[in-house]
Amino acid sequence: MKAQETMPTTKVERSAKFVKTGFQIGGNYIKHYSKKIFNPELSRDELNEDNASDIYNSLSELKGSALKIAQMLSMDKNTLPRAYVDKFTQSQYNAPPLSGPLIVRTFTKSFGKTPEKIFDKFNIKSTHAASIGQVHEAELDGKKLAIKIQYPGVGDSISSDLKLVKPFAFRLLGMSEKELNIYIKEVEERLLEETDYEREVRSSMEFAEACKNLDNVVFPNYYPALSSNRIITMDWIEGMHLKEFLKTNPSQELKNKIGQALWDFYNFQQHELRKVHADPHPGNFLITKDEKLGAIDFGCIKEMPDDFYEPFFSLTSTDLFENKEETIKAFRKLEMILANDTPAQIEFYYKAYKEMISLFAKPYITPTFDFSQNDFFEALYSYGEKIAKMPEFKQARGVKHFIYINRTNFGLYNILNELKATVKTDTFKPHVSKSF
Repeated sequence: MKAQETMPTTKVERSAKFVKTGFQIGGNYIKHYSKKIFNPELSRDELNEDNASDIYNSLSELKGSALKIAQMLSMDKNTLPRAYVDKFTQSQYNAPPLSGPLIVRTFTKSFGKTPEKIFDKFNIKSTHAASIGQVHEAELDGKKLAIKIQYPGVGDSISSDLKLVKPFAFRLLGMSEKELNIYIKEVEERLLEETDYEREVRSSMEFAEACKNLDNVVFPNYYPALSSNRIITMDWIEGMHLKEFLKTNPSQELKNKIGQALWDFYNFQQHELRKVHADPHPGNFLITKDEKLGAIDFGCIKEMPDDFYEPFFSLTSTDLFENKEETIKAFRKLEMILANDTPAQIEFYYKAYKEMISLFAKPYITPTFDFSQNDFFEALYSYGEKIAKMPEFKQARGVKHFIYINRTNFGLYNILNELKATVKTDTFKPHVSKSF
């Protein structure tokens, strides 16, 4: 993949890129409707492919929060047309990398030295490039290291980028303006944290220590003295990303083993730490040669306050649904049912959310669960499609914590589905009550 020699960093440069993309999309619509005059049965497939390609190409040059949004959307297979999911999935593994001179400049700003003067060996060509930074291989004192380098200007452009992304997101997600504002605000908070690499080093070391006794999960060591607010130095973990791993045709036993490690990794965090690695896209994990799951990115961490954790996991993991009054109380705490709702609205949302959470919670209510069950995912996606078309769900409902906790759990489910894994789901259970 060709290296990117320059990157728009100023607000004017980045705004101009969005304007240009908007014109390209407008041209795609004109082309589509011109063809439709002669062929009324023409589907939107070609239009979606053209728009997805133009938007992704623009975001991949801008990088940062703009590309991160694409990465997040690619994980929700129920939100976007297939063409967008297929194109945006590229951001999970490999976006166009930045060129060597830009990398050297970042090192010089952080340490006053070029990478060659810090490490015994440094590969100026990146091994992986994604939304916020790219990874280079290095060596020091005989130890192989992974150096994650943040793209220039990413942290400074988050707020302005999200304002520019908003019109595209509004069209793609079909949210109300109020709901989209809540979504964008929560994403902005997490991205501001994610671009603070000194914070990520501290979080990574904390999580590695807390999770060190989990079976079949490994973490790199981190080196604060060789890290900065824009550079992270850690051990290099040899392994394959999920897509590469699955191409080796691993046994079902091994896929179950990796799936179990992934389930335990997430549910230990959710239920014992009350905070979780909230970026479960496949590019953040490696499967090692000794059949372990390597967790290599802790930039996005979501903490769960008690007033969210208690009602939500009581709904997913107990028989609370047998008590309608207590269920409605939990829905109120989670702002799924609102104070000014009429009796008819309360009944409608009670039934709708009960059905939704009952579907989502199926893995939690049995000791083991087979994530290869396509009917489970088809039911989830079809229900999501159904409520997306209902006017009752155009109103913003649910506390902001749902944005990343849903993303985390659906991301986990999707990876387990790709593995076709059967896992024990009772290894780390929620600590909850049944009344509110």
